[in-house]
Amino acid sequence: MRYWLVLYLWLTLAWPAVALKSSGNLAAEFLLFPQSAQFSDQMDENVTLSFQPKFSHEWNQGKDLLSAEFFLRMDNKDENREHADIRELKWLHVSGDNEWRVGIDTVFWGVTESRHLVDVINQTDRLEGFDGEDKLGQPMLQYTHIMDAGVFHFFMLAGFREPEFRGSKGRLRLPLLIDASQSLYESSDQDEHIDFALRYTHFTGDTELGFSVFNGTDRDPLFLPGLDNNGNNVLIPFYQQMTQFGFDVQSIIGDWTWKLELIHRDGNSDTFTAATGGFEYTLYGILETAVDLGTLLEYSAEDREENEAIFDNDLFGGLRFAFNDVQSTEILAGIIVDTEKSSKSFRVEASRRIGDNWKLTGEIQVFTDVESSDPLVAFSQDDYLLVEFARYY
Repeated sequence: MRYWLVLYLWLTLAWPAVALKSSGNLAAEFLLFPQSAQFSDQMDENVTLSFQPKFSHEWNQGKDLLSAEFFLRMDNKDENREHADIRELKWLHVSGDNEWRVGIDTVFWGVTESRHLVDVINQTDRLEGFDGEDKLGQPMLQYTHIMDAGVFHFFMLAGFREPEFRGSKGRLRLPLLIDASQSLYESSDQDEHIDFALRYTHFTGDTELGFSVFNGTDRDPLFLPGLDNNGNNVLIPFYQQMTQFGFDVQSIIGDWTWKLELIHRDGNSDTFTAATGGFEYTLYGILETAVDLGTLLEYSAEDREENEAIFDNDLFGGLRFAFNDVQSTEILAGIIVDTEKSSKSFRVEASRRIGDNWKLTGEIQVFTDVESSDPLVAFSQDDYLLVEFARYY
């Protein structure tokens, strides 16, 4: 957190000198768990604050850009969830059909709604949302070359961002606490290993194809049994080296959008193939209103053992409402059903602007009929309601 504060103060003081543009938001989050906690010491409700400032400066007729984005979460109940991160701190240089990005950045790959298989560059911020959408900034060098046939990306990732995990008071955690201070690595370079990735995207008509390969430290750790300094049973993260080949495609045919993500991941102790695919069909102006309704259906499968995979044979169905109003009101509701077990996970996300500078966001997450053999059993009593009120500037 010390480095975050130094950088933030430096940019704030430098703002008048280099004419930086500034934006961001300050938000209050209320989190309520209506069910009794499954493990001792866990909280039932919590109120936290977050701050996400952004800065940017452009020069050389738009060919050079310096941008920064920081994130800070303040939490007085789960001390592990109080954290700060540099989401972005990069220099972008454009020269003809070539682009260079140097620094810390967040990169997203993928097309499906329920699961992002090919998205492997950034580490998930495991202290934030349950859906895995929040990412830690990754130090990198990125080179992009734009061609008529598509776009080529090369990544050199300087070091590994080791995630933090929820503490004893936190909900949505495993029965045993995870002791990141004892993390193990397959590589002798540990968290200083240099990773590499390539991605090529090709457009043909209304279809986008993506091919990717990644070689480096696996962002998803294996958990090994161990003891902490007090002799308590804990889980110790083990980060193996892996190679992942990915393919994704998105094709728009009329009111239909077809999506597929496919990966093969090869590691010494964890090798598997996984796929998520489906469609979104959009009904425009339903009931002669401005509201658009998207209907989603996706299926996920992988060939790992059932007790190792959450998405082994799961079906996702959802509805996306876009109200197309001045307040940019949106609602996404979906359910994931395990086709081999009774387990179900239901989720609703909604957002609406209030005036010019305020935004109200809500989430509801419900787990039902979770079987004891399902990895989700640790969260079976962690249904929650989240409300966030944010002020943008």
